[in-house]
Amino acid sequence: MSTAREPSADESVEPAPEESAEAAADAALDLASPVESTAVDPARIAAFFDVDNTIIRGASAFHLAMGLYRRDFFKIRDLVFAGLQQWRFIALGESKEQISSVRDRALGIIKGHTVAEVTAIGEEVWDQVLSLRIFPGTRKILDAHLAAGHQVWLITATPIEIGELIARHLGATGALATIAEHKDGVYTGRLVGEMMHGESKEAGARELAERLGLDLAHCYAYGDSANDIPILSSVGHPCAINPEPRLRRHAKDVGWPVREFRGKRRLAKRGVKTASAAGLVWVLTQAARGARRKLAKR
Repeated sequence: MSTAREPSADESVEPAPEESAEAAADAALDLASPVESTAVDPARIAAFFDVDNTIIRGASAFHLAMGLYRRDFFKIRDLVFAGLQQWRFIALGESKEQISSVRDRALGIIKGHTVAEVTAIGEEVWDQVLSLRIFPGTRKILDAHLAAGHQVWLITATPIEIGELIARHLGATGALATIAEHKDGVYTGRLVGEMMHGESKEAGARELAERLGLDLAHCYAYGDSANDIPILSSVGHPCAINPEPRLRRHAKDVGWPVREFRGKRRLAKRGVKTASAAGLVWVLTQAARGARRKLAKR
């Protein structure tokens, strides 16, 4: 029996000519380590990595939502909502309103479920989806930091259970992520503190640096969104990876390095919208199939 496959991005669109310099920079990663040598104790140096579209293609929380949906954690309308948010994320980039909307919906979905349930589903999602969506170029940079003796921290709005899971599988030191409150192992539907997003990432990195004695002037940070500018600005070695347009412009203005690992580089707007629309159709198809299965059981 055939199964539905998530559509891949349209790779028939040629890269923009102005990106040739970035292509050369990416190729240089094969010839030299992206990590600079320094007399500073490596233990005092950390590399902070955003997750979605920096380490993993797309939104990791969306794939977790798919796993939760298959186990009847929520209804079809919630899946459609997740699909719409994934489409907006790919086609338009992040927004504060989108992040808040996703946060509130997600907290309501997991309320009453156990941490053990979500963690187990997260492991399955890693094996079946996320592990196949790692950008090799970003993985190479991450491994170079580990080889240099640096700490490597994932810092992401993704739920802490998923952030720590990805960190463990990548061999990273740990993760700073969004924490959903739970009592006696059951989610309450409330958040602990703020979402690990935007300025909260910078605050989290500074708090960690103070606690562990890290030297931020010699630390590194990698991100894809303009919302990562605060944490990128807080370290001595910022780098934009697969940047959305606002971060790309800012990186150019301030002279930050840019790395592109998305295959055919930045897709033309037509290509992005085509791929994103295909993804939305796929989600709606899954929702329709789920509805038919549930009706058939009645």
